[in-house]
This record gives sequence, C-alpha cells and structure tokens, in this order.
Amino acid sequence: MAESKKILANYVPVYVMLPLGIISTENVLLDKESLKQQLLKLKTAGIDGVMSDVWWGIVESKGPKQYDWSAYRSLVELIKECGMKMQAIMSFHQCGGNVGDEVTIPIPQWVLDIGEENPDIFYTDREGNRNKEYLTLGVDHLPLFHGRTAVQVYGDYMKSFKETMADLIGEVIIDIEVGLGAAGELRYPSYPQSLGWVFPGIGEFQCYDKYLKAAFKEAATKAGHPEWELPDNAGTYNDTPDSTEFFASNGTYLTDKGKFFLTWYSNNLITRGDDILDEANKAFLGCKVKLAAKVSGMHWWYNSPSHAAELTAGYYNLYDRDGYRPIARMLSRHDAILNFTCLEMRDSEQDAAAKSAPQELVQQVLSGAWREHIEVAGENALSRYDSYAYNQILLNARPNGITNKGVPKMHGFTYLRSSDDLFEDTNFELFKIFVKKMHADQEYCSDPAKYGKELKPLKRSKPKIPIEDLLDATTPMKPLPWDEETDMKVDG
Repeated sequence: MAESKKILANYVPVYVMLPLGIISTENVLLDKESLKQQLLKLKTAGIDGVMSDVWWGIVESKGPKQYDWSAYRSLVELIKECGMKMQAIMSFHQCGGNVGDEVTIPIPQWVLDIGEENPDIFYTDREGNRNKEYLTLGVDHLPLFHGRTAVQVYGDYMKSFKETMADLIGEVIIDIEVGLGAAGELRYPSYPQSLGWVFPGIGEFQCYDKYLKAAFKEAATKAGHPEWELPDNAGTYNDTPDSTEFFASNGTYLTDKGKFFLTWYSNNLITRGDDILDEANKAFLGCKVKLAAKVSGMHWWYNSPSHAAELTAGYYNLYDRDGYRPIARMLSRHDAILNFTCLEMRDSEQDAAAKSAPQELVQQVLSGAWREHIEVAGENALSRYDSYAYNQILLNARPNGITNKGVPKMHGFTYLRSSDDLFEDTNFELFKIFVKKMHADQEYCSDPAKYGKELKPLKRSKPKIPIEDLLDATTPMKPLPWDEETDMKVDG
C-alpha cells in the first residue's frame, strides 16, 4: 500500500485540448453526437479531462453584457455526462491569425465597432498596423466600452460565467485559465502571421497606440528623460537581431534608454496580468477551482545575447536578467498556476540559424516558478505523435523522474489537440502509453487529493506585491537539476 501511495505521488494528470470550432460563431454546439464519441474515445486512453476555449467573441457577441452561455452549458454538461473534468479558458482574444488557428472567431462586433471609431484600442506596431486580435493593455483602465473599462468587461464576463456554471464548477470545471493576451497568453502580439511574420522573425514591439505612447511619455518624463521616445530602430517582423540597431551586439537594448523602455514594456505586462487575475479571483472566490495563466514559449533567439523574440513579446529575459520569475512571483499572490508551452521540443530538432533553445527555456521557466512556490502546468506547442516528443514531455513533467515525495512534478499537462490524426491507430496506441507513463504507470485516478492536488475553495488573493519586490526576482539563478532523459519512456 505504502509503495503504491509513493508511486501515486508522481501521478501527473493529462488533459486534451478540444478542437477550436466545436461551438460555431452563431453560438451552436456543433455535431454533439460525434463530439460525444470523441470524448468517450479519449476516455479510453485514461485521460483526466479536456480543455476548451470559452470565446468572448461568441458569448457576448450581441452587445455589452448580453451573454449567451447556452452552447457552453451544453458542452460542459456533455463533458460531465462522459465522466470527465474540464479546464475552461476565458478567451478574450480572436481566434485566427496565429499558428494552428483553423477557424476564425473575432472579438465581439460591438467592440470592433468601437475600434472603427477609435482604432487605438488595438495593439499597434511602429508602422501603425492595428492588430484586432486583442485590446491593447493601454485601455485596461479606460471606460471606453459603453462606460466600462476593458478590465471590467473581462471581470463581468467571468462573473457571469461563474453564475451560469455554478453547479458545474468544482465538480466538472476544475481550472480557469484566464486569457491575458494574444492566443490567450500573457504577451504582446509581437509575431502575428496576419501581418506577414514567419518563423524565426524577431517580431515587433506593440506599444504604438496613442494610450501606450502617452503612458511611455509620462513615465520617461517622470524619470527625468522627457526626450526619450519609443524605439524606432528595432527592425521589422522578419528581421534577425543583428540586422537591427536595437538588438545587435552593443545595441540600444544595453543602453540606459533601452533598459528603461524594456523595463516599462515588460512591467506593463506583469501589471495587467495581475489586474485581470485579481478580477478572476473575485469572480470565482470560494469556488473549488484553480486559476491559471499561460506564458508563451518563445524559444527562438534564446541563444542570442539580446533574446530579441522574447523582448518584443514582453519577456525582458537576458543572460543576466530573469524575465520569467517576476511573472511567477506575481502569480503567487493569486495562488495561480503558470501554464507554459513547448514542453515537447528538443534543441536538436531546431534550425541552428534560429538560435533556439527550448530545453533551456523550459528549465529556466519551470525552475523559476517552482522557486516561487507556485504550480506549473504545460502544453506542447505543435502537434506531435512520436516517442521523442512524448519522452521530452515526460522528462519536463518530472525532471528527476519518480521520487519518494513526487517532487518536482508538474501540476498537469494539456495535449494539443484532439484530432483525426491523434485517433489514427498507431498514434492513439502510443498516446495511451504516454498517458499511462504520465500517470506513473498507475490507473486513472479520479481523486486528485490522492496525488497531492486536492481542490480547495479559492481564497482571496494576497495583497498586491510592489513592483520593486517583483523585480527582485529578475536576479538570475541556475536552473534546478534536470535528468538527461525520463525514467518512464513510452518506448522504454
């Protein structure tokens, strides 16, 4: 008995992301019967549950506070009927224009209409291109949306979701992932395919709407430098770092002016994440759920001194400055999970020219989060069905393998995504083995308390952490020890 308890401490639950278009833009749950068959088939793999976007652009499409949750209510009830748990994403972004987006779901039309009159509500690059996939954080606290601020709009949406799903929260819905930017990630939309970005372009800063321009001017003036402007030498979406003045060796990013800008740009992101998670905490207070926030795996140019792709996305991460641990420290006040991507990637699979280092990035981010005493969850970035990817995920889920106390280990893993390819015979057989290995060779366990993840009622967030204290976490630390390979290979 003691032995199986010890092994169960190493159990990492596995969820599967449902297809993007299961609910139409007309707010209808499509082909319920085939979705049910899909859920039941996934259940045969022993998975712990599923994840789905809950699109703002579908639910509040008719007008401010005119919510229609009926299709999502049907979805959650179907998941319950199939005996599964659900991770729900509060998706305040547009679907379409990013890697893997097969359908287009814009943000609500009444919000786009406000943007017709005032395009500065959208993230804007230096050339003035507007990105309509997410509202700029410059309007987070401005009452431009029929008297509400953007943060109030997000908060009201989450409160309404809670009221509608109250009887299913805790029983079926166990995680609320709060959308904090493009693709639901806490980042600026620095690499939009809709504007011609292709991998491994460095991307562009997205702070040239009038609200962020004014905020920067005010911050620079307050710092005694009214002459400082936003960068005009950081290149374009598909540049390499060395082809720009800003990111080249001895570039602007190393000057006082560059450091001031990058600190301001990245602090904005941490503050907005904090503000919206505070609304989420108030909305779901007392519910048996965990809150989560997703951080993007910007692995390209990680091995280049300026980390350009991370910097344009808002992660001010350099070899002598940790850009991720301050985010983890902010999440710690909300007892929120940090959900990270690209867990399946190995350095050896990447194009050398992109100076990618996904393994080192994952180790840095996970180590930082664990040091801040928060839970970490993860996803794969791209669809994979091979043993190399599964073994890499298993290694990152339990960096030191099976241990007596089951630490360190991830809170959970969400596989991207349910599809016909996944259900192809050999793919699905290997996926089943992967789930079993994530479960430390144990059978599916319906009680998270047995593997140390008991769901407790959400408590009020702790007091706001001053930005100076968050920035103390920029001091770099060596990553925690990581094994060379997992001790639970799918092809062992």
